[in-house]
Amino acid sequence: MSEADVLKPLKTWSHLAKRRRKPSEYEIVSVNILYNTRDASAPYDLDPNIPMNQWYKKFRDQTALKHDDWNAFRDPYELVYRTYNMLQDGQETYVQGLFNQFNEREHDKALDPQWAGTLARLYTPARYLFHTLQMASAYIQQMSPASTITNCAAFQSADSLRWLSHTAYRTKELSLTFTDKGFGADERKYWETDPAWQGFRELMEKVLTTWDWAEALVALNLVAKPAIEETLLRKFGDVARHNGDTLLGMLTDNQLLDATRHRTWVTALVKMTLEKPGNAEVIKGWIAKWEPLAEKATQAFCAALPDVPDAAATATQGRHDFQRSLGL
Repeated sequence: MSEADVLKPLKTWSHLAKRRRKPSEYEIVSVNILYNTRDASAPYDLDPNIPMNQWYKKFRDQTALKHDDWNAFRDPYELVYRTYNMLQDGQETYVQGLFNQFNEREHDKALDPQWAGTLARLYTPARYLFHTLQMASAYIQQMSPASTITNCAAFQSADSLRWLSHTAYRTKELSLTFTDKGFGADERKYWETDPAWQGFRELMEKVLTTWDWAEALVALNLVAKPAIEETLLRKFGDVARHNGDTLLGMLTDNQLLDATRHRTWVTALVKMTLEKPGNAEVIKGWIAKWEPLAEKATQAFCAALPDVPDAAATATQGRHDFQRSLGL
C-alpha cells in the first residue's frame, strides 16, 4: 500500500467537514444526528412493515412539503440544551421576581372581584390550552426530518410547559385571595363548556390529530399559535393592564419573548422550504385550510374580553402580519 492510499483522518465529522472551519458547539451537537432518517425503507431498524415504520414513511417522508436536504436548516439562535437552560433560567428568575414582588405588595387583594371572576373564566383555564401547545410541539419534535428542527420544536414544547406552569402558579395564588371564584376547581368546566374557549379547543384538538408532520407544523406555528399569542397573550395582557392587573400584563410580555423566538425559527425554516418550487403553494393551501378555525377561535375569545372593543380585529391583524412576513 502506497502512502497515497492511506486515508487522512478527518478533523471533524464528515458532514461538517465541507465548511472548512472548526464547527461550532451548535453544529457538533445539533446537526444530522437523527438515526431514523438513515434508511428510507425502515426509519427504525426493524421490519419495514411494522406500524411505526409505516407511520414515519407515510406522515413524515411522504408529506407534500419537500426539500432536498432538511439538515441544511439552522436555528437562527443556535440554541443547544446548555444555552437554552441558561437563557430560560434567567427568564424564570425574572418571572419569580415578579411573583415575589407583587405578592409582597399584596397585589391580588387590590384586584376588583369582578376582574377576578374574569380571570377565573378567561385566564386560569389557559393551562389546558398551553398543554395542547406543548403536546403539538412535541409531536413535531418527534416527527421532524432533521435534528435541527427537532431541537427547535423541543425547546418550543418546553416553553409551552413554562407558560402552563406560570398559569398554574397564579391559579393557586388567586385561590388564596378569592375563595369563591372557583380557582383551581372550575377550569375544566370553563375549558369544556364556555363559549369563549370552544373555538380554541376545536382548533387545537384538530391540530393534535393532524398526523402529517409538515401540515402539523404549518397549522400550529403559522396559524394556531399566532392566534393564541395575539389573543390570549397580547390582547389579554392589554385587558389586564386596563383592570389594574399589572402583574399579568408583565407576565404575558415575558411569555411573548418566547413566542418571538418561536416565530424566528419557523420563519427561517419556511424561507428555506421556499427554495424548492411548489412548496409555497402547499404552505398557502394549508394556511387557507386552518385560517377559518383560527378566526373563529379569535372572535369567540375576544368577544368575551372586557375593555378592548377592537381586540378581535387587532389580534387577527397581528396573525396576518406574521404570515405575510414569511415571504409566501
